[in-house]
Amino acid sequence: MSSHYLSPSFDIHGGGMDLIFPHHENEIAQSCAACSTSNVSYWMHNGFVTEKNGKMSKSLGNFLTIREVFRLYHPLALRFFLIRTHYRSPVNYSSKQLEEASNYVFDIYQALHDCEMAASPFRETSFEDQITPNTQKCISQFRTDFQSSMANGLNTHDVLKVLWEDVLKAINTVLKLLKTSEQQPLLIHSLIALEKEVKYVLNILGLMSSSTYSEVLSQLKGKALKRAGLTEDQLLQLIEERTLARSIKDYKSTDLVRDVLSIEGGIMLMDIPNGTTAWRPCVRADQSVLTGVQLLELIEERIKAIKLKDSESS
Repeated sequence: MSSHYLSPSFDIHGGGMDLIFPHHENEIAQSCAACSTSNVSYWMHNGFVTEKNGKMSKSLGNFLTIREVFRLYHPLALRFFLIRTHYRSPVNYSSKQLEEASNYVFDIYQALHDCEMAASPFRETSFEDQITPNTQKCISQFRTDFQSSMANGLNTHDVLKVLWEDVLKAINTVLKLLKTSEQQPLLIHSLIALEKEVKYVLNILGLMSSSTYSEVLSQLKGKALKRAGLTEDQLLQLIEERTLARSIKDYKSTDLVRDVLSIEGGIMLMDIPNGTTAWRPCVRADQSVLTGVQLLELIEERIKAIKLKDSESS
């Protein structure tokens, strides 16, 4: 069948580490005996997906289907989780690891969205040779590192590490400088160049969505709400009640709502200087699974405990 569709010689043959011997060695022997021109240019053997450091497999009954994972996590988060580890290394599956991957994807798309918003009025202008020296150095180094890592056994782990530690950091630095610097055109063009470079690499890695940046961010937030067991209306109601508590200086209650949502629900509240509160997904410190009802009840019970303690002390 392989010879029929791919010819006797084909580029890549993949499989798990457990297939190197005897399965693939026998396959080579059989293929070469059947056809003298049979050849595989690259053999790629991936590490196992494990759970609690034990093999995940259908026979053990400890596996998840992609459809089950997608119920709570964005497809981009799953892809990031998988390529964050070198393909020959084992991948240890856990909800915390997937939440961390989802968080990374959110940060990447938030940075790209911020670039888009800042640079949108300047998209039609030419910016050749009009970027800061630091930006040019960052882009050149990233290209070199990317090509070197991919040529070194498809080392996607190192690519994502440099993207996170260097390129996103450079984007956020330029965004901060935009608020105070007078070199607006230079900084805007630097943002456009950085965004273009990130999109180029994400596209190769399969992490560039066909949806807009804002749509991806909204989808990631929707998955975070599902993991927390909350609807958006329930979360907005909590934020409204917390805002009311802040207005009467009930800071113990406001801090409690923020902390429980973050630690138990994976929802981070961010108070904006203009008095509003925004939110984004985060990694739960407590990975025990609570339903939305249990989360709301936990907040209510702890607020009651605070008020009871305050009334007793007064």
